[in-house]
Amino acid sequence: MTTADPEAADGGMPRGLVVVLALTGLLVSTLALQQFSAIAAPVLLALILMVGVHPLTGILTRRGVPLWLAATATLLVILGIVLGLAASLAVSLAQLSTLLPAYEEQFATLLAGLRTWLASLGVGPEQLQQALGQISWGRVAGVVTDLLAGLAGAFSNLLFLVFVVFFMGVDAAGFSRRLAVVGGRGAQVMTALGGFVHGTRSYLLVSTVFGLAVAAIDTVFLLIVGVPLALLWGLLAFVTNYIPNIGFLIGLVPPALLALLEGGPRLMLVVIVAYSVINFLIQSVIQPKFVSDAVNLSLTLTFLSLVFWTFVIGPLGAVLAVPLTLLAKALLLDVDPRTRWMSAFLTGGGGESRPPADDPDPDPDEP
Repeated sequence: MTTADPEAADGGMPRGLVVVLALTGLLVSTLALQQFSAIAAPVLLALILMVGVHPLTGILTRRGVPLWLAATATLLVILGIVLGLAASLAVSLAQLSTLLPAYEEQFATLLAGLRTWLASLGVGPEQLQQALGQISWGRVAGVVTDLLAGLAGAFSNLLFLVFVVFFMGVDAAGFSRRLAVVGGRGAQVMTALGGFVHGTRSYLLVSTVFGLAVAAIDTVFLLIVGVPLALLWGLLAFVTNYIPNIGFLIGLVPPALLALLEGGPRLMLVVIVAYSVINFLIQSVIQPKFVSDAVNLSLTLTFLSLVFWTFVIGPLGAVLAVPLTLLAKALLLDVDPRTRWMSAFLTGGGGESRPPADDPDPDPDEP
């Protein structure tokens, strides 16, 4: 009589081989997504936008609006978001490229003052050349421009993105009927995807509300202290609010640099302190309390997801890191009861891992 091998997975395959095959598949999938990132990034952006805005269809239909009109209104809202962000970033880049050359003289003066100060501390000419020789106005301006260009690059394939959003909107109108056809045969899959949809919508709602609050406060503050392009930096603060862990730093660098050129080190310090206080209170103290129940991912996982998705699909991956991680978690772990327990290792320290609810999305008018 033979006993079952405890090291074998289903079908008699050794667990070690299963792990190797899974890692190989993950690597191949990652490289494939990176290779086709120009297509994958707009598709994923359209998917997340559709998930976030689609409840509008159910709200309108419950108020007596015909389904075709409700779906059209939802589609127009999504297209308005896409076109509005693309136009805002394009105009902002044009304004920035016009403004930056005017500060080249101020930058040279600040650099000369820095050389004098370092020399007074006993730093020799050769050491000064080694420390400051690589700093130039072109490099510094390029960092700021590349940051905004990277965000604007997410909308570079704008026509393709618009078509993807349109076709997804058309398909989403009949999503509830397809759910009824699936019934109980795909219950595990639908439960996992329902958890992803619920978590993504909660994350987008909270991030949008607090992002607007941060952007408004930052814009008013920058207008008061006299930092140029305050509206642009407010828009940047809003977008970077979706970037976990380091979004605040990305949104701080350009206005702090411009404050240094406009009013010297004192104004830059004022901007850094004000940004730190505003963003710490809103993004680090208040916002996590509202989003942690729906998106309970550990700090390590969110940071690694930021690095991973940026590597895979570019700058847009930083903005979509949390929703895409929730999608991957749903498809790779939550979809199978045998792997769902692994979700406990991905949660934050302040919460408990909960399996997806049996009916996480009870509204038949929503996907």
